[in-house]
Amino acid sequence: MNTHPLSRLLGTTLICLGLATPAWADEVVVYSARNEQLIKPMFDAYTKETGVTIKFITDKEGALLQRLKAEGENTPADMLITVDAGNLWEASREGLLKPVQSKVLTGNIPAHLRDPGNQWFGLSVRARTVFFNTQKVKPADLSTYEDLGSPKWKDRLCLRTSKKVYNQSLVAMLIAEHGEAKAEQIVKSWVANLATDPFPDDTKMLEAIAAGQCDVGIANTYYFGRLMEKKPNLPLGIFWPNQKGSGVHVNVSGAGITKQAKHEKEAIRLLEWLSSDKAQNLFADVNMEYPVNLVVKTDPVVAAWGQFKQNPINVAKAGELQAAAVKLMDRAGYK
Repeated sequence: MNTHPLSRLLGTTLICLGLATPAWADEVVVYSARNEQLIKPMFDAYTKETGVTIKFITDKEGALLQRLKAEGENTPADMLITVDAGNLWEASREGLLKPVQSKVLTGNIPAHLRDPGNQWFGLSVRARTVFFNTQKVKPADLSTYEDLGSPKWKDRLCLRTSKKVYNQSLVAMLIAEHGEAKAEQIVKSWVANLATDPFPDDTKMLEAIAAGQCDVGIANTYYFGRLMEKKPNLPLGIFWPNQKGSGVHVNVSGAGITKQAKHEKEAIRLLEWLSSDKAQNLFADVNMEYPVNLVVKTDPVVAAWGQFKQNPINVAKAGELQAAAVKLMDRAGYK
């Protein structure tokens, strides 16, 4: 039977499209500020479950944002994963992300852990809380972040450098809660109580507390978890401050869909999967963090640290007020 040339042309076109579709639909490109060992297990699990290949590039968050800006509409990236709401907020402010309307995401992720405009979503919770030397401090001696500036902690407090985004976000959230004037008083009182110069990272600061160089300090919980895994006999305790008030300062690692995503639908499906109970333990447990999805159980090691009330202020404030926080810390002499 003879076939009309137009029919043959249409058939050829459909075949070509059919062959081309998997190359597009079965691939998502991710730029990630989380290290490879923290994301590859999840991507491998997703590929095994769906057949979708995840291509990813890891780098520091600043470098990834600059890369996205430089690449513009030519970027291959469909998704950005990074740490700290301040960095996620900056990516949205720079116009690098697009809003996502997803009932799955809004159902799985509490409102204070995602962008009010739905441009990014928290995927794991990071609590920045108080730690103490168990040989020198009793939990009853501790109460709030603000109280670390009281005279009883004179020459007993350790802090990480103000240059790290984690502390910039902490101070930004203090501004959101108390206003700039009171937040500055709090930070000045911390500086007045320092036992030594600020440390370059949380681990060194926690080791200083354990060694008796200082008695109390503020750090992210997963640094404590990693350190205690290696040195379980260190005299370090964890304390949840502000439980009668605003709650523990939390931040997130999270993700958003890039504005120029070539595989937008596939990237959204991946993002939704990362918020699901199937993936949440993988995402959180691998770094001793807390799942954002409230129906997912916390890893037993992390759960053993105790339950706590989170500060309900939207973590986007960590980005919105970060510039003000940096200036405030500089005025307060927090190096």
